[in-house]
Amino acid sequence: MSRETLGLSEGLLEYVRNVGLREDADLKRLREETASHTMARMQISPEQGQFMALLIELIGARKTFEVGTFTGYSAMCVAKAMGPAGRVVALDVSEEYTAVARRHWASAGVADRIDLRLAPATQSLAAMMAAGEAGSYDFAFIDADKSGYDAYYEYALKLVRTGGLVAIDNVLWSGKVADPTDQTTDTTALRALNSKIAADARVTHCLVPISDGLTLARKR
Repeated sequence: MSRETLGLSEGLLEYVRNVGLREDADLKRLREETASHTMARMQISPEQGQFMALLIELIGARKTFEVGTFTGYSAMCVAKAMGPAGRVVALDVSEEYTAVARRHWASAGVADRIDLRLAPATQSLAAMMAAGEAGSYDFAFIDADKSGYDAYYEYALKLVRTGGLVAIDNVLWSGKVADPTDQTTDTTALRALNSKIAADARVTHCLVPISDGLTLARKR
């Protein structure tokens, strides 16, 4: 949930996008439409989308899920990176926001690769576990309500296979996690999860300072 990478000047960000980004027309149209949305800040940056797409290719992912879809940019990035054989389960609660996603997925020809499920995420994740899908996913992306992150992370570790990857967005939270005076609910939830993952022997992890901070946790 950040359309720009923290700490980059406008000129340097433009340079990064000029030489480091291959955003196709489908993704660009979706990003540009979302830019006028009242909640545009909820969309990931294009450089983060491309980074995630590269990770998908590197691990050979074919089955993924995301918690938090908004207007569908991250799901489209992942679906395109996987190709026609890939599948994304996209979890969200907003019919309004995801209506934009559905339209753009159809236009881009990836709608058949994305299974959108509108329900509280913990309900959908529990259903996935009950369906016997533990250990069957290659990649999970978490970008939703911050107070729910810990629960989503625990479900992700159950649903992702050994060697699979969990990506968690907004872990720097505009720098607020490093401000001990900030004791708001979202900040404290993120700060606690960051500390938990840093000491979690179940994963190998790295916090990448791209966009608003992206933690990558590889399940051991």
